[in-house]
Amino acid sequence: MIIGIGSDLIDMRRVERTIERFGARFLNRIFTETEQAKSDRRRNRVESYAKRYAAKEACAKALGTGFRKGVFWRDMGVVNLPGGKPSMALTGGAARRLAEITPPGCEVRIEVSLTDEPPIAQAIVIISAIPAAGAA
Repeated sequence: MIIGIGSDLIDMRRVERTIERFGARFLNRIFTETEQAKSDRRRNRVESYAKRYAAKEACAKALGTGFRKGVFWRDMGVVNLPGGKPSMALTGGAARRLAEITPPGCEVRIEVSLTDEPPIAQAIVIISAIPAAGAA
């Protein structure tokens, strides 16, 4: 069952201007170390950061809180599963909110779709709850 859906669009030029203006201060406030390492290795660094920014916005919407009620930017990080598929790793307030909205006896799946068509980056996040293995 779907327990949350969020989507977001962002203009990559806005992210580029913000990185140019604030540099590490912005990056460290918004992105996890894993996200920074991944994006900084990319040829299209700004595009990578923009998609991850959109994913965080989309995830906050899927959690139903936005960036309030203890949910912060770095509580949500885009990670890649072994096959390369993107997902979200939640910590802190985002993880607490996810636990609140997950029905008892269920485990969570977070599906993430990232795309871009410069100058726009887009992310869609779907949070689903499925019966846990061994649950009756």
